[in-house]
Amino acid sequence: MPPRAKPRDNGSSRPPISITAVVDAVGALAADSMHGHLYLYDTNKGGGSTGFGTEELRTSVRRGDRLVWNVLALECEAYVGIAGILIDAEVCEPERRVYPGTDVAYWIATVKKDEIDTVPYQIDFLLGTRAQPIRTTLSPILVG
Repeated sequence: MPPRAKPRDNGSSRPPISITAVVDAVGALAADSMHGHLYLYDTNKGGGSTGFGTEELRTSVRRGDRLVWNVLALECEAYVGIAGILIDAEVCEPERRVYPGTDVAYWIATVKKDEIDTVPYQIDFLLGTRAQPIRTTLSPILVG
């Protein structure tokens, strides 16, 4: 007898929304600022996200959405990482994780509320060998 098919997902489990920061580390270190050196993207354009490629990405979310933040260096020789994400803990609480068997880190959180208008947040980036993180100048936003 063939194995039984799994029941269809009726939309109760949505794929995570990936938020990717592309960082010009050389430019940010020279300017001592992320302004003009950060390009944000997410995977929820179909869900209403806007502002792709800017520092003010507006990620459209709803309660239960899983958010995954990661970072890429524009220059392959430069080190970039996320040191922290500052956001209203009543909306979500990002936590740092590492992909198994690697030292590659990412941040993950679940949106706790449906009733949000706009929730700005900031990201602290680690760049090169600089000891202190550089925080975003403009704020990306979660939009309900």
